[in-house]
Amino acid sequence: MAVRRLAPAEVQPKEFSFTAENLAWAKTQLEKYPDGRQASAVIPLLWKAQEQAGGWVPEAAIRYIADFLNMAHIRVMEVATFYTMFNLAPVGRYHVQLCGTTPCMLRGAEDLKKVCHRKIGEQFDVTPDGALSWVEVECLGACVNAPMAQINYDFYEDLTPEILARILDDLAKGKVPPPGPQIDRHFSAPVGGATTLTDPALYATAPKTAGASLKDSKAKKPGAAANVREAAVPAGPVGDSSGKRRK
Repeated sequence: MAVRRLAPAEVQPKEFSFTAENLAWAKTQLEKYPDGRQASAVIPLLWKAQEQAGGWVPEAAIRYIADFLNMAHIRVMEVATFYTMFNLAPVGRYHVQLCGTTPCMLRGAEDLKKVCHRKIGEQFDVTPDGALSWVEVECLGACVNAPMAQINYDFYEDLTPEILARILDDLAKGKVPPPGPQIDRHFSAPVGGATTLTDPALYATAPKTAGASLKDSKAKKPGAAANVREAAVPAGPVGDSSGKRRK
C-alpha cells in the first residue's frame, strides 16, 4: 500500500469539533463498549468526522477524536492513515471510488479510468467547481455487476465509458442520477432474464395428497434435541491367542 500522508497545512482547518448533534451521537457510541474500552469507537467516530468535514478527515479532527477517546494522537493517526476509507485531503462534493479489482478490470475498468482522467484529472484532484474527485479502489463487493463505482454512498453498476461520462456530467450540474445497475437488469439478476428453472409447471400448486408437507398455518412439532441420544453399548472383549494357551 502506498504511503498515505495528511493534506498540506494550508488546506488544514485550525480547529475541529463535533456539532451538538454529532457529539450526542458520539456519546451513544461510547456506551456500546465496556469501561476502559472506549478506544474501540475510534473508527465510527472518524467516519462521522469525515462526514461532517465534507468527505475528508482533517488533522484537527484526528486530534479532537484522540482527546475525546483519551488516546494518544499518534494512535488515531495510525488508524486514519491505515484505512483507505478515510480521505486525508479534501474531495469533491461527489467523490468517485472506481473499482479496479480483477472482475471490474476484465469488464472495462481501464476505459472508465480514462473517463475519470478526462473529466476530472488525476486521482484526488478536485475539479475547479469543487464538484468531482475520484480514486481507484479495491473490490467493493458488486462483482456480478462489474464494472462499477461508488459515488458518495451509492453504487453505480454495469458502467460503460459513455454511461460514466453522462453520470459525471449530471453530477457536475447538481443532478444525481438513479444509482444501481445502469442497464436493463433488476439488481443482480441475470442480464436478459432467467435462463434456468423457467418451466411454469415448477411453480404450479401441488395437488392435495395424504402426507403432503405441512403448511405454515399448521402446528409443527419439534423433534428430539440433537444432544439427546441413546448411550452406546460397549462391545464385548475381542478374543486373542491367550484362550488357546489355557486349554
